[in-house]
Amino acid sequence: MFIDRKDAGIKLARALNKYKARNILVLAIPRGGVEVGFEVAKYLNSDFDILISRKLPMPDNSEAGFGAIAEDGSMYLDERASSWISETEFERIKSEQLNEIKRRIKVLRSNRPLQEVKNRTVILIDDGLAMGSTMKASIQFCRNNKAKEIVVAVPVAGQDTLEDIKRLVDEIIVLEIPYYFYAVAQIYLNWHDVTDQEVIEIMNKWALYKDKNRN
Repeated sequence: MFIDRKDAGIKLARALNKYKARNILVLAIPRGGVEVGFEVAKYLNSDFDILISRKLPMPDNSEAGFGAIAEDGSMYLDERASSWISETEFERIKSEQLNEIKRRIKVLRSNRPLQEVKNRTVILIDDGLAMGSTMKASIQFCRNNKAKEIVVAVPVAGQDTLEDIKRLVDEIIVLEIPYYFYAVAQIYLNWHDVTDQEVIEIMNKWALYKDKNRN
């Protein structure tokens, strides 16, 4: 059990100790992954940014998804689930999520371009993996943008999703793999849905931290 996302980030950072001071780029998936990623990047003395990926929700059930899309259009599609989606519905849902991605880039990253991924070791962070669709789209983004090495690090994941992700990356680090896994929130004592404002505050805190440690 983690107290909260900060606690999870501190513990996850220690598990990534071998990457310390190795010119790493930590990319957090907002919103839940940002506080976790902040603690990891601070410990590793790495670069830090947020990579926007969005689930592609089923037309009749927004909690379920048939894939995910990253900010450059990189996609992961669940073949079985997506086969039920008409081309018209697919394009509508994709367009809606790309619009939300644009909004998040504007609000959470102030329209700033993502830091360069090419030829870098990238550590992708989230607060946990349930189905893992947004993480898979983020992995595809890193691959399409020529990352040298892709590492996924999360506090918690289900065994099946862990095995899926493991085949896609150079390394995956997971602190907790519950035998009965039903939701990421089950492993956190204090859990809430992270707001845009919280992400903005964390990124402002990161900018101050980097300025302080540069001087």
